[in-house]
Amino acid sequence: MTSHVMPAHSDSHSSADNYLTASKGFLSWALTLDHKRIGLMYLIGTMTAMFIGGFLALLLRAEHLSGAPGFVNHDTYNQLFTLHGAIMVFLFIIPSIPGALGNFILPVMLGAKDVAFPRMNLCSFYLWVFGAIFFVGALLTTGLDTGWTFYTPYSTNTSQTNVVLATLGAFILGFSSIFTGLNFIVTIHTMRPPGMTWFRMPLFLWSLYATAIIQVLATPVLGITLLLLAAERMFGLGIFDPKLGGDPVLYQHFFWFYSHPAVYIMILPGMGIISELISTFSRKAIFGYRFIAFSSMAIALLGFLVWGHHMFASGQSEMITIVFSALTFSVSIPSAIKVFNWLATMYKGSIVLATPMCYALSFLFLFTIGGLTGLFLGALATDIHLHDTYFVVAHFHYVMMGGTLVAFVGGLFYWWPKMTGKMYNEFWGQISALIVFVAFNLTFFPQFVMGSRGMPRRYYNYLPEFQVYHVLSTIGAFLLGFGLLLAAVVLIVSLFKGRKAPANPWGAATLEWQCSSPPPLANFEKTPTVGNPYDMQSVVWDPDTESFVRRGDVPIVPDETEQPAHA
Repeated sequence: MTSHVMPAHSDSHSSADNYLTASKGFLSWALTLDHKRIGLMYLIGTMTAMFIGGFLALLLRAEHLSGAPGFVNHDTYNQLFTLHGAIMVFLFIIPSIPGALGNFILPVMLGAKDVAFPRMNLCSFYLWVFGAIFFVGALLTTGLDTGWTFYTPYSTNTSQTNVVLATLGAFILGFSSIFTGLNFIVTIHTMRPPGMTWFRMPLFLWSLYATAIIQVLATPVLGITLLLLAAERMFGLGIFDPKLGGDPVLYQHFFWFYSHPAVYIMILPGMGIISELISTFSRKAIFGYRFIAFSSMAIALLGFLVWGHHMFASGQSEMITIVFSALTFSVSIPSAIKVFNWLATMYKGSIVLATPMCYALSFLFLFTIGGLTGLFLGALATDIHLHDTYFVVAHFHYVMMGGTLVAFVGGLFYWWPKMTGKMYNEFWGQISALIVFVAFNLTFFPQFVMGSRGMPRRYYNYLPEFQVYHVLSTIGAFLLGFGLLLAAVVLIVSLFKGRKAPANPWGAATLEWQCSSPPPLANFEKTPTVGNPYDMQSVVWDPDTESFVRRGDVPIVPDETEQPAHA
């Protein structure tokens, strides 16, 4: 087995000696224990899942271009939206930032050489691969038509598709998520360098830490629930089937006890990325550092208490629905704290509209709309009207796609020079951000309107009065697909034609920018100096290296006209 047993810190590395060139061959990647290579493999895997899920979404939107039956029948339509949701949630949104960017950046940001458990890290990746294979297996055999939530009794009694295979895939993916979370918790607790106290830790690491807590505590509930569902479907045990004494609503309680915190598994790492981007490209220290750090933990904890708002229409008692409604509003407070602090950070900052910042500004706009429209779904009176309509679809996508996906792409552009050693074309990166922003709103804003006017989601056909909204949404979806494809092309082209990236092209003060781009196998040639991660005055532009460097590393040119005191 090929494994990289790395020295604590290499004494010397040439610029060509990095983790990409340290060893060659398929096995050097397939069996690597290097967190950076594992992060890259996660990146390729999750991006592939995203484009497959996105392709299915475009098929759905194409079908809705006219209200009449089109090129797919209603059964195929059910399978398309189920697979789109399941692939995007379980194979892309949940694992993308922790698995790809988290795996690559977390140890480097800590000044460490790897995560605490490298073998568990590799195992986590392969669990993700096996889980994906089960999902694809369901796709290629009978499809899946239950919706990504696998609601009972449809999933246990009615569906003729391969529900067991798909739920087994989600079960395996859950283990992958737990392994990643455990690794991050232990790494952050035990491998922080001297001088990096909890409140000198970058906010991206705070967000990954809060996310890891949710992954470890909530994911086992989903795993057990899916096992019970599979057992119910195969053996008819009577857990969720009312004819056998079970309760289908019990499944919803179990499912949403995981899946609402899972919303924060998806969005919290994105918020961490935005904290880094806003500070770096505003050339200012982050405003309210501790409030942002504590708000990540508050979101993680409050996220466990609000699952009941998904079931306002399921016959809960009035008192329970009032309690869940109040708790739902409480979780908006820490999210609002973050948005306020990001805006305050930009205030009077020297804002640089580089591509990552363009995506960060898009995130602010889109996530805020997503968050504010969530208040209508948390309020009892309006949720009953909006329940199961396109309003919910639009809200969900503004938070998950406008939030997580946009933050992920922004973070990918931000750390791309560090990961690959290549700079991308800034102009086309900015164009991609503009197209994604415009197209996203064209796709999903009309869905708010038709949802509030009563258009149910998951319907194969619709009334003529909704056609204009569906046409706008479909045009936007194809434009959005083009924008994301353009972003991918910009990054891929940079691998072949991009100029060499300096160690610190953005002037950020966190530790990952102290090592070369791409990093050496052991991450740092010498032990990095820990300082304030948001002290932008600690780095200065060095025209010789065309990179930002720490002030202490700038060679002092002696002034020959100055005479020593003892002369």
